[in-house]
Amino acid sequence: MWTPATRRQHNRESLRYETDLTDREWNLLAPMMPVAAKTGRPRKWTLREIMNAIFYVMCGGIGWRLLPSDFPPRSTVFRWFCRFRDECLFEKINHRLLTLDRERCGREASPTASIIDSQSVKTCESGGPCGYDAGKKIKGRKRHVLVDTDGRALVLFPHPASIQDRDGAGPVLQASRRPFPFVRKVFADAGYQGPRVAEATSIAVEIVKRKPDQVGFAVQPRRWVVERFFAWIGRNRRLWKDAEATIESATAFLYAAAVMILVRRIARQS
Repeated sequence: MWTPATRRQHNRESLRYETDLTDREWNLLAPMMPVAAKTGRPRKWTLREIMNAIFYVMCGGIGWRLLPSDFPPRSTVFRWFCRFRDECLFEKINHRLLTLDRERCGREASPTASIIDSQSVKTCESGGPCGYDAGKKIKGRKRHVLVDTDGRALVLFPHPASIQDRDGAGPVLQASRRPFPFVRKVFADAGYQGPRVAEATSIAVEIVKRKPDQVGFAVQPRRWVVERFFAWIGRNRRLWKDAEATIESATAFLYAAAVMILVRRIARQS
């Protein structure tokens, strides 16, 4: 809820662009950035400016060619983005920040419960893998998301929208076992019923069903947390649709959005 106190806390008008990293935020990210090579040509642009440019593209929903001139050249920014994508850097940063934020809140670093859900979004003329979601009547991609009970992203897994929830949940749960081995229970909606999800891993799947007398919309226990996460990342216009030509780039932008959420939260509270 917005109040005068929270508006002052989230105010970023003193920055060049609202997507720029503050000193506190950069101090959190700097130790996880690639170190400069000891040989070869020295870096002309700092990695802080590279990250500022990537966040600007993601939040503003613009193409790489539309970067303002006070950022590094678009070819430089895109080359670094491809490197971060191929090295899964945003995923590694998200994992580290997630453990920091949980410990800051007095919780165990690794979660034991999670919530899974999916979101179907349209693609554009950039191409790449896509499909048709008959339930949502959307041609594009589906974002499978696994979050902890506070809404922090654990696993983000985009794939063609033609893959049903029961089929797409198994790879997501399997991918979570290595980085989050202590997850014992996952909450899901009725679309995840059946042996395909229950037998995919050793994680117990609890289906959160609607009340029998429910009429219209109602907030469901546990499940609302993942819906809030979709709303959080939806503030980035690059994610309103899936404009990426590859699944890898789509995954990188999803993790970048999760990193932006966590790094701002931790920096505000530190």
